[in-house]
Amino acid sequence: MTVTPELLLHAYRSGIFPMAERRDDPEIFWVDPRRRGIIPLDGFHLSRSLAKRLRRADYSVTLNCAFTEVIEGCADRPETWINAEILSLYAELHALGYAHSLEVWQEDRLVGGIYGVSVGSAFCGESMFSRITDGSKIALSWLVAHLRSCGFTLFDTQFLTPHLASLGGREITRADYRAQLSEAIDTDPQPITRPLPADANDVVHLLRGTRRV
Repeated sequence: MTVTPELLLHAYRSGIFPMAERRDDPEIFWVDPRRRGIIPLDGFHLSRSLAKRLRRADYSVTLNCAFTEVIEGCADRPETWINAEILSLYAELHALGYAHSLEVWQEDRLVGGIYGVSVGSAFCGESMFSRITDGSKIALSWLVAHLRSCGFTLFDTQFLTPHLASLGGREITRADYRAQLSEAIDTDPQPITRPLPADANDVVHLLRGTRRV
């Protein structure tokens, strides 16, 4: 079967996503987990230490400025499910406005990032990477805050890892996920391409569910 961007979007709207066995495997397969990982957008766990880290002015954050580089950063590990076809397909989705990346920089060096696919008010996170301590936590924090400000209702992480659980992630059943996805598909948030939060203080306030005064 030839996988096209249109088929890939249909898969996300149906609750499934693609993976490859390894980097050099040309085949991809579809995944439909019995237990699904999500991060409730109103339940992100912001520790004092993470809030303090976010407020340090030693990094900058951008949206959709280095999409291919973020995927390549996610694949830059000994074992990866991101093969050449997956990289190409998501680059096409990005060009069509459905796949997005958030980047963390130190000066002109890309030090962290996350990418995924938006369908309705659902954001389906694919992968993230870090080249500095807490780089992926910074990326995830900014993305969750941005999704909240845009009116997204579902943040899918596919699987639950101890790292994601420490940040408020949890598992739900396949049926529960599909019910939430169905509602999200029919909801139109503000465009994810709207400007990011103004600064780290805005991020902290958004994650805590409070307004900055």
